[in-house]
Amino acid sequence: MLYETNRIEYKEKLTSDLEQEVVAFLNSEGGDVFLGIRKDGSVTGISDPDDIQLKIADRLRNNIRPNILGLFNIFAEKRNEKNVIIINLASGTEKPYCIKQKGYSEAGCFIRVGSSSPPMMQEMIDRLLAKRHPLSLANVPSRRQDLEFDQLKLYYGLKKKPLNENFVRSLDFLNSDGKFNMVAFLFADNNNISVRIGKYSGTDKGELIEREDFNDCCLITAMKKVIDRLDIENKTQTYKRPMNTRIDKPLVDEEVLHETIINAFAHNDYSRNFDTPIIQIYSDRFEIMSFGGLVDGMTPEKFYSGTSMPRNREIMRVFKDLQYVEQLGNGIPKIVQKYGCDSITIDGFIIQTILQFNTETDDKITVDLTAENSRKTSEETSRKTSEETSRKTSGETSRKTSGETSEETSRETNRKTIDKIIAELKRNPYITMDDLAKAVGISVAGIRWQIDKLRDLGVICRVGARKNGRWVINENSHN
Repeated sequence: MLYETNRIEYKEKLTSDLEQEVVAFLNSEGGDVFLGIRKDGSVTGISDPDDIQLKIADRLRNNIRPNILGLFNIFAEKRNEKNVIIINLASGTEKPYCIKQKGYSEAGCFIRVGSSSPPMMQEMIDRLLAKRHPLSLANVPSRRQDLEFDQLKLYYGLKKKPLNENFVRSLDFLNSDGKFNMVAFLFADNNNISVRIGKYSGTDKGELIEREDFNDCCLITAMKKVIDRLDIENKTQTYKRPMNTRIDKPLVDEEVLHETIINAFAHNDYSRNFDTPIIQIYSDRFEIMSFGGLVDGMTPEKFYSGTSMPRNREIMRVFKDLQYVEQLGNGIPKIVQKYGCDSITIDGFIIQTILQFNTETDDKITVDLTAENSRKTSEETSRKTSEETSRKTSGETSRKTSGETSEETSRETNRKTIDKIIAELKRNPYITMDDLAKAVGISVAGIRWQIDKLRDLGVICRVGARKNGRWVINENSHN
């Protein structure tokens, strides 16, 4: 069981200081509040999770300013056969956040420091207020006011969350003058935005063989059309296996493909000339590009590790309602774990994700599978021989204990080596292989082997050029 950290808070039950903890996470890097767990990590459970979740949502909507819809998820799960409620919070983009009744004061604003949530100093509050950007899509009047929302109503209906007659207010589709804003425009049936897909014959833009534009439809409809189209392009490859069996693999991981598209639509900056995500299909890869770059306060390290700072709070609210995002901050780590940090390029105003196609051949898979079968056969033969020998010889218990101890010692040594590597990379992300080998106390070849393993597991990745780049730690993968 993990202890409390700057990203984790445990509460045995719903208490009056919940808003303080939530405000602290919003003003910091986000995190999770667990209800039904004591400070020591023991699980006590929540007796009526459905009712408690409703009370929490109501308090967060009404007691915190600015509005935080789209910045939190509330859900329940089982821990030790008991119900636990989790409040998943993103880092806010309109800092500082405060408890409504106490305002922007040291009594109303808090920040996360370690496992505590102390008050913000007034100087910090004033500085953050001065930096806050007042202009957002919710404040800009829509280009047209004759908007209709039949498609959006259908999507909410399919999720058994029918929109009532006041939905335009509850979804923040109106500006302060009561007019439709640009958020409403994005989700309307009759907007005039366009999302483009280009397909090329080779690995570059030499020959465009197909172009498709999705025009004049709800943003969700456009996104679904893109997903459907790339699912068709993401062809399943069938490979023969020994014993007349087969293995099926798509060109890219389907879950990662969907996450990439959803992230591009949810976090795109639509405020600048209404740029929309661009999707390109090559003979060897998919490229999904969104605009806006990293939001203020987000660093590459935070981005790759899964810190969530939604650019468009109102858009994220709708995506969450329709269950396109399950938990804030999960999307990027999934992509990094499968395809590495190198698959995502952050270049100023543009974020581009490249998903390379699976290029395994029939022969390679057959060889790999044959080798795997040979290994299993060898292991089974060895196991049976060992068992037979053990029955006929003495000292079985002693040898077994010795073998287990040796294996356990080896695992512990490897774990300590990995921990040393991670610690050195955190201390100096620009460290060379030679210096890292000296610091850890193993050979350069050994360091390269460990680094390759950690990259394959998504624990670390390289950002920037080979000579001037740096190492980034994915904290969600390193336990």
